[in-house]
Amino acid sequence: MSDFTDLIEEFLAWQSGVRGLSEHSVAAYRSDLYAMAAMLKTNMPPQAKNPACDTVTTEDLRACIGALSRQNKAAASINRFIASVRNFFAYCRRFDYIKIDPACDLKTVKNPVRVPKFMSAEEVDALCAQPGQTPLLWPERDTALFEMLYSSGCRVSELAQLKLGDVSAAYDSALVRGKGGKDRRVFFSKEACAALKRYVAERGKTIGKAGAQAGGKTTEALFINRKGGALSARGMRFIVSRYSSAEGTNRHVSPHVFRHTFATAMLRSGADIRAVQEMLGHSSISTTQRYTHVTTEELTALYNRAHPHGSENK
Repeated sequence: MSDFTDLIEEFLAWQSGVRGLSEHSVAAYRSDLYAMAAMLKTNMPPQAKNPACDTVTTEDLRACIGALSRQNKAAASINRFIASVRNFFAYCRRFDYIKIDPACDLKTVKNPVRVPKFMSAEEVDALCAQPGQTPLLWPERDTALFEMLYSSGCRVSELAQLKLGDVSAAYDSALVRGKGGKDRRVFFSKEACAALKRYVAERGKTIGKAGAQAGGKTTEALFINRKGGALSARGMRFIVSRYSSAEGTNRHVSPHVFRHTFATAMLRSGADIRAVQEMLGHSSISTTQRYTHVTTEELTALYNRAHPHGSENK
């Protein structure tokens, strides 16, 4: 009988060290699997200190899913839990910790399709102009950050990991590392390129001061804070939140909305969905297809407004 805690930690180490998953992905696995262990423990006999991996049944796991449903967890959260559980027990079966995989018959729950939140062209322009109009933090850096988020479609975690050496000499593209350790090249618009050049000049001055104070030690991160340290993804989220608050545009958005807006704009302009999938770094085209719902809804609304027999003209 194998103790869950030891196996979970072994599995997490394997995901991180062998598969090269990000800290965020490993943390998601940890949260789901320890939640599973806790729920299974409540169904174990009182004398059992920990549930054992090779005693878990499919019904036990279905009971866990049912418990999450009764807690009104979102379908996406439940499906992530199911995926984590499946991968964990597949690992246990692969390395002969169990003889029968109790998770192989688990079914995902229906996940309602939600149209991604995105900004209009006017809203993007207004937000990108905010650092220059309302210099709350570091205008050159923040303008470059906003322009790069919009023109590249990068995840905020990808920009946080970006090093100055990853950017092309012309500042018009960069090599980023996405989920699963997959590298891809992303591209920057003329506005983003110009903003990045202005920021890099200011970055050099800040790095010079920080290096002098720290005995020559500096960071290679492209985006830095005022002290010369690497700017984290959390810091980037704060910056976007600050400029989209009542102090700025007064329409709160997250960095991921830039990514949604990029994908929507590309598909609106007729870009091939496979090309957009590559630019976003999606492993499955079904993820990219979410954005086609946006354009389809817009076409439907346009039809209803313009056609003589459209619903709005009756």
